Amino acid sequence: MFQIGGFALRWYGFLIASAVIIGLNLCQWLGQKRGINPDLFNDLVIWLVVAAIPSARLYYVAFEWPRYAQHWLNIFAIWQGGIAIHGALIGGTIAILVFSRYHQLSFWNLLDVLTPAVILGQAIGRWGNFFNSEAFGAPTNLPWKLYIPFANRPPNLTSYAYFHPTFLYESVWNLGIFAILIALFFYGLRNPEKIKTGTITCVYLIGYSLGRVWIEGLRLDSLMLGPLRIAQVVSITLVLLGTAGIVWLYLLQKNLPDWSERKLVKN
Repeated sequence: MFQIGGFALRWYGFLIASAVIIGLNLCQWLGQKRGINPDLFNDLVIWLVVAAIPSARLYYVAFEWPRYAQHWLNIFAIWQGGIAIHGALIGGTIAILVFSRYHQLSFWNLLDVLTPAVILGQAIGRWGNFFNSEAFGAPTNLPWKLYIPFANRPPNLTSYAYFHPTFLYESVWNLGIFAILIALFFYGLRNPEKIKTGTITCVYLIGYSLGRVWIEGLRLDSLMLGPLRIAQVVSITLVLLGTAGIVWLYLLQKNLPDWSERKLVKN
């Protein structure tokens, strides 16, 4: 992005920081409407950053280990790209579980406040792929095609200059899911008997993951385990979990099992 002396501000770092700041403010606003002390999110954001960013990187490195086995110091070069949202979700969920237990908050109520901010942060963060010329799709001549510099093209596709901007597809998709989650959130405030605690989280899991299954199929740099695209396998699993949650809430008419022993937040 720019450099002053020995300090360089990278687009990835700028976008992640922007997503965190915007997400924090959004969570404080939404949390207050759900009866959660906004100051708690100042602590929670530290927990999430400490847990989510390293886990996102380690998840990526685990499936790309041959690239790092002989150059393990590159594991720490996160500004070069190479983080996986599913790794961040794993680390972040663990942090939220522990945080909700420690503060005796409703885990699902907290997640319902966080997920709109998470999907908005994902929409912002995807633009890091644009600035790093990564996470693009197959060659295309569509009007919205993306130019990829020669050095960033796959070795077998160097004769092609334009590719599907899959980062853009996912960013726009995520913004659409964000709009749906916000609409559900405020509808639930007006009609609490119709939108049960945990619904927003389940809709996030289903909505984001369906888009990821589609978009991942277009990408050329998917993390692989044998013939399987890892992101698609995980996304399908999350769709099933989200669907099971909706069935549990609305067909079985039961509350989702909560982590906290005692609720300080009334739902």
